[in-house]
Amino acid sequence: MELIFGHIIFIFTLIIFGSYLLLGIFSALALRKYLRKNSYVNYNSLVLSPLSPKISVIAPAFNESKTIIDNVRTLLSLYYNNFEVILVNDGSTDNTFELVTEAYDLERVNYYFDYRIPCERIKGVYKSKNPSYNRLTVLDKNNGGKADSLNAGINICKSTLFVSIDADSIIEADSILKLVKPFLEEKDCKVIGTGGVIRIVNSCDVERGHIREIKVPSRILPRLQVLDYTRAFLLGRMAWSQLDGLMLISGAMGIFDRETVIKAGGYSIKTVGEDMELVLRMRRYMAEHSMKYEVTYIPDPLCWTEVPSDLRSLRKQRTRWTRGLVESLRTHRKMFFNKKYSRLGLLGFPYWFFFEWLAPLIAFGGFVYTFFLIITNSLNWPFYLLLFLFVYTFAVLLSTWAVLFEEITFHKYRRKRDVLKLLAVALLEPFIYPIHTYFAIRGNIEAIRGKKAWGKAERKGFEKKKKPLRRLTLRQSVNLGRRNKPASTT
Repeated sequence: MELIFGHIIFIFTLIIFGSYLLLGIFSALALRKYLRKNSYVNYNSLVLSPLSPKISVIAPAFNESKTIIDNVRTLLSLYYNNFEVILVNDGSTDNTFELVTEAYDLERVNYYFDYRIPCERIKGVYKSKNPSYNRLTVLDKNNGGKADSLNAGINICKSTLFVSIDADSIIEADSILKLVKPFLEEKDCKVIGTGGVIRIVNSCDVERGHIREIKVPSRILPRLQVLDYTRAFLLGRMAWSQLDGLMLISGAMGIFDRETVIKAGGYSIKTVGEDMELVLRMRRYMAEHSMKYEVTYIPDPLCWTEVPSDLRSLRKQRTRWTRGLVESLRTHRKMFFNKKYSRLGLLGFPYWFFFEWLAPLIAFGGFVYTFFLIITNSLNWPFYLLLFLFVYTFAVLLSTWAVLFEEITFHKYRRKRDVLKLLAVALLEPFIYPIHTYFAIRGNIEAIRGKKAWGKAERKGFEKKKKPLRRLTLRQSVNLGRRNKPASTT
C-alpha cells in the first residue's frame, strides 16, 4: 500500500511539474513575440487619435479611507485622452465618502441611468464643482459587495469599454493605452476582455498616489507573495492566453467589452470569485452563441496592489480565493472536457480542476499519510528524501526562472540586492507550502458550508509614516557638525 501510494504521489508530481515546464516554455515564446511586436508601437498615437474609444474606469470602494484620496488622484492622472473615472462608494462605514466629497468638492447631480444589471439602490450620483475634476463621477449606494458595485458602475457608464479596478490599487499612467490596444487591432474575432500583470506595492516608496521607487517588500510574507505573483502572471497567464485557455482576469485590474458583460448577466453577487466567474460566463455566452471571440493578456506590469503582511489576513485572502475557485468550477462544470468550448473546455478548465483545486487536496492527503507512516515507523526514508529533494529543487528552479524572466524583460527591481533577496526567499518558499495547503483545505471546508463572507484583509496604506524628530545631545550635535563640515578647498 505504501509503495502504491508513493508511486501515485510521484506520478502526480511529475505531471504537475511537467505542466509547469510546458507553461513556462509557452510563456517565454509568447513574451518574446510580444516584446518584439510592441517595440515598434507608438502609444502616443493612441492618445492623439480621435478614434480612441471612450473608457470608463470603475473603482468600487468600501472603507478605503487610508488610500482613497491618493488613488483617485492617480486615476484622474491616467495618460489617455478619452476616459472617465467612476468611484462607487459601496456603503462605507468609515469616512471614505466624506473624504472624497471634501477633497474633490462634490455635489449631487441629476443623472439618468437604467438598471440593466440588478444592483443595490444607488442613493446618489455626485460630480465635482471644480472643472478640473470633470472626469470624476462618484456613486453613493447601499452596501452590496464588490461585484454589486461594479454592476452599478456598469449601469451608469456610457462607454463601450470599461476598466474594473480595486480602489486600493495603484495603476501605471499608461496602463489604459496598453490594455485598449488589443481592442483596436484588426482581428477576425471580437476581443471581450484583457488583463495585465499585477505587482506588489508593499515597501515601495509611494508619494501622492505614485510610486517613486520600487523595492522588494521588507517583510517575509509579502516577499514570498512577490514570487507567487510573478510565477502566476508571467509564467501562467501569459501561456494560457496564447493557448486560448485563459479563464481569469484579476479583479485588481482588467478591461472588458461592456455590452458583452451586460448580455452575460454582469458580475455575480453569489460568489466571492466574481472575476473568474465573469470571464467563464462571458466565454460561455460567446461560445454558446457561436461568436468568435478572444480573451487576451498583457504581460506589462500595469497595476500595483497591497498584499497581506500577516498570516491572518493572508489566510482570509487565500481561503476566499479557494472558495471562489470552487464556486466557479461548480457553476460552470458543464465546460469540463467539453469540446464545444474549444481549448478552454479541453485544456484550461481541466487544468484548473486538477492542478489548482485538486492538487492541494492530494498534497494534504500526502502530508497526513506521511505523518502516519512516520508514527508507525513504516516510512521508506530513501524514497521520501529523494522525492523531497526532487520537489524542492524543481520548486526553487521554477521560482528562480520566474525572477530571472522578470529581470530579463521588464526589470522593475533596479537594485541588485532586491533580486538577490527574491532568489534567497525562493530557497525558503517550498517550506511554506504546507501553510498554503492548509488555507486551501480551509477554503474548501468554507465552500462546503456555504460561507459567503468576503473576509476583507486589513490594509496598512501606502504612505509611510514620517519618523518624529528627536532631540540631540550636545555630543551628538558636535559629532554631526564634524561629519557635515565641508572639505577644505586648499
